[in-house]
Amino acid sequence: MSKFLLRPGYSLTELTRAQERFNLHFPPDLVALLGQGRLPGGYDWNEDEEAIAAALAWPLEGLMFDVEANVLWWPEWGARPGTEAERRAIVGAAVAAAPKLIPLIGHRYLPEEPHAPGNPVFSIYQSDIILYGSDLANFVENEFARPHRYQLGDQARHIRFWSDAVARNCGWAGEGE
Repeated sequence: MSKFLLRPGYSLTELTRAQERFNLHFPPDLVALLGQGRLPGGYDWNEDEEAIAAALAWPLEGLMFDVEANVLWWPEWGARPGTEAERRAIVGAAVAAAPKLIPLIGHRYLPEEPHAPGNPVFSIYQSDIILYGSDLANFVENEFARPHRYQLGDQARHIRFWSDAVARNCGWAGEGE
């Protein structure tokens, strides 16, 4: 996996500072990877504050775009409210209750929960949410060794809300939570 990491990695101090700055908790495999090197095209956790802030907001904003422009509304959200503010409050609460997503590259995200190695990587573009790697190592292989021809590992951990969104799109629900 490290053959794809082109730039030097982060120090533990830099990673701790990034997690504090963005109120995130990196899983151990992400800490190990970013300590070895930086993902080509990935966010710079020391320099890209605005881009990372935008990436953190992206999943909710993308869902809201589909709620407003494409009439997305999932049954578990209850009856569709009449105003955009009410719809945003409901969708925002659902996203806030889901595991936080750590932006990796573009619209590829690693959930911070559970705080253990092996979380899947999701590609999130509005409500088009797909599994892009069964774990971090599989994602790196898919992104850099097989771009646009990705292969998933045999199993992927189920992540509440996000895996359910994938199942809506692809019929995949992941392995037990």
